[in-house]
Amino acid sequence: MNKNGKKIFVGISGGVDSSVAAFLLKEQGYDVHGIFVKTWAPDWVPCTWVDEKRDAMRICAVLDIPFHFLDAEQEYKQGVADYMISEYKVGRTPNPDVLCNKIIKFGAMWDYARTHGADGIATGHYARVTDGDTLLKAADPAKDQSYFLWMIAKELLSVIQFPIGHLQKKDVRVIAEKAGLFTATKKDSQGICFLGDIDMKDFLRHYIDEKPGIVVNEKGETVGEHDGVWFYTMGERHGFRITEKSTERTPYYIIAKDIEKNILTVSQSPKNTEAHGDVVTIALRDTNWFIEAEAGRQYTAQIRYHGSLLPLQVVDTATVRLETTEAIPLGQSIVMYKGEKVIGGAVIDFLIN
Repeated sequence: MNKNGKKIFVGISGGVDSSVAAFLLKEQGYDVHGIFVKTWAPDWVPCTWVDEKRDAMRICAVLDIPFHFLDAEQEYKQGVADYMISEYKVGRTPNPDVLCNKIIKFGAMWDYARTHGADGIATGHYARVTDGDTLLKAADPAKDQSYFLWMIAKELLSVIQFPIGHLQKKDVRVIAEKAGLFTATKKDSQGICFLGDIDMKDFLRHYIDEKPGIVVNEKGETVGEHDGVWFYTMGERHGFRITEKSTERTPYYIIAKDIEKNILTVSQSPKNTEAHGDVVTIALRDTNWFIEAEAGRQYTAQIRYHGSLLPLQVVDTATVRLETTEAIPLGQSIVMYKGEKVIGGAVIDFLIN
């Protein structure tokens, strides 16, 4: 029995962040168990999970902690991948990493850990939890991942730890090196949660048929072409083709999508055409509040990972007003903050004005 008697399951991905998280918890005297989760990947995607599992097993061996393997392929396919594809089909922009955290890391993984006697669960996310029920941004703003954690049930925060959330990324690698972890110099993983560095449009083309359409400017004049509106996101400036001859090199941004007519509208200013002035009222769905928000009070919000912090006012539990001229992607996550505290998050359902 260790000095505190608490058994913590740590999600081990085979990367530096999760390996340092496990190392730090063991140093603190916890009974640490490593758990690697296998998720779904389409047949045409290069297999990487076997290599990642091997690295996770090596980390557990170096740290002398038990290794567990969880097959969550079905949960990922149905809860994350299928949902993502269905949302894109209707022209919305979902956030698979948010769903992955809810359904896999703090869903299936926690269920497994709990049935194996765990008192808590930990991951290598850059975020912090204080007082057992308050989610905070990470100390390193460049690596903060609180945006992806808003769907976690509030009651789970009391059993969740983010051991590296108070550290700078460079310090995490230093700790890994001093601890003799081979992951100290391992490159960070990129791309969709568990699927890796896959281009989203390439992924979607395997499940959604292309349908060529026109790109128009704010005057309704045809300036280019595209492969189907569902492949594009509001505010995006890549992927479609501008055929209009112009001496200007200013990029075009998507400011509107007409799903029925399969038309993209672009502008050389990335503004939100559906907002009245600089304020837009947003209807929310799947809202999750960690802290009760006060109607009429000013907060801040992000509508993209590492996006600008935008002024926000809560109207009620399902409606907010956001000050922005940015194009707002329906289906995307909006995460609301009070200083460093995450007060809640939601899916952007539709714009009211």
